[in-house]
Amino acid sequence: MRPPAAPVPTGGAPLIVRALRTPLARSRTAFKDVPVHELLAPVLAALAEGTDPAALADVVVGNAAGGGGNLARLAALEAGLPESLPGITVDRQCGSGLDAIVLACRLAQAGAGRAYIAGGAESISTAPVRGRRLADGGIEFYARAQHAPAHRGRGGDEAGEAESGDPDMGVAAEAVAREAGVTRARQDAFALRSHQRALAAAARGAFDGELVAVRGAGTGGGGWVYADNGPRPSLRPELLARFPAAFVPGGRVTAGNSCPDADGAAGVLVVAPGEAAPGMLAGRTALAFRDAETVGVDPRRLGLGAAAAAERLLARGGISADALAAIEFNEAFAGQVLACMDRLGLDDSRVEAVLNTDGGALALGHAYGASGAVSVVRLLARAQQLPEGALCLAMISSAGGIGTAALFEAVRL
Repeated sequence: MRPPAAPVPTGGAPLIVRALRTPLARSRTAFKDVPVHELLAPVLAALAEGTDPAALADVVVGNAAGGGGNLARLAALEAGLPESLPGITVDRQCGSGLDAIVLACRLAQAGAGRAYIAGGAESISTAPVRGRRLADGGIEFYARAQHAPAHRGRGGDEAGEAESGDPDMGVAAEAVAREAGVTRARQDAFALRSHQRALAAAARGAFDGELVAVRGAGTGGGGWVYADNGPRPSLRPELLARFPAAFVPGGRVTAGNSCPDADGAAGVLVVAPGEAAPGMLAGRTALAFRDAETVGVDPRRLGLGAAAAAERLLARGGISADALAAIEFNEAFAGQVLACMDRLGLDDSRVEAVLNTDGGALALGHAYGASGAVSVVRLLARAQQLPEGALCLAMISSAGGIGTAALFEAVRL
């Protein structure tokens, strides 16, 4: 028999009591023909299972590359959730999933509702082709949306080339790594760490409790996908060393130390202070929402946004980065992650101990609008092994020069 729901600890903080995700699949592989709302719906249904429908106030979902509309509403209906749930979709690009969770926590904290489902989803494989209408009525297709005015760029870099104010993500990552002095060798070593840790975590079942199987691509509607397919067992230092520079000639950022694009979805169940909900089991640990911060930085150095947000957040709470027991930071590029850790003053031993201890997006993949929510799912899983009161940080950098950081505290139920 399942233990009864535990009383909610006092303190006035919203609690994240349940957190789930789909497997993450490299784009155009296992989920290549699964629409984004069909990726998200199983997660929403699982999060709502056993919850009093009357307690749910809304579904808050982040998405970056979708076709518009209201993904949250569409996926909620696909999941069979009550028609009374309106749904709201958030676009903060890569930060969308984390910002959706923060928004839900803020709403619960303000007393706007008793419980929320929040998270993010991305299907890069099925994302629509984008085009702009020309004066003659034709359509010009483009690869990505504009995130900042191009004219904000610098006149020229050390190579004498003009720098766009809205650079490619890889070009921006190259600039961050170069200016922070993060070497190619250090980036490659961190990428290898991510793959090795993700493989080890999967082998010991560390992801099992957070995964929701989804029917994927294949004959006859596809088979069920139960596990991430990004981590590479064959990866070795000598293989990583052979990768050429991917974005800037002679640069340090390669396909080997950059994340692969991925399809996937993730979400959490947020309950307001004083509420009880299924999943709040005696002896389990929840994440109490402490605070969050989102800031803007130079769009040309967008990878530093997460560190800027974390600095402000920790300073407001009078908290040292060394006091953090767990950090989940989206690994878009190894150089960006390491530059941010250096900026926060975390030495190599602390990074090894607290950052992405089961691997990250360099191995699992980056599902844009879902990745920030994946970070919170991972924090809740890791919190089960942490002492009560442990501080946990989720952080992510986003296109356009934006960073979000959210602080949680492990609370025993």
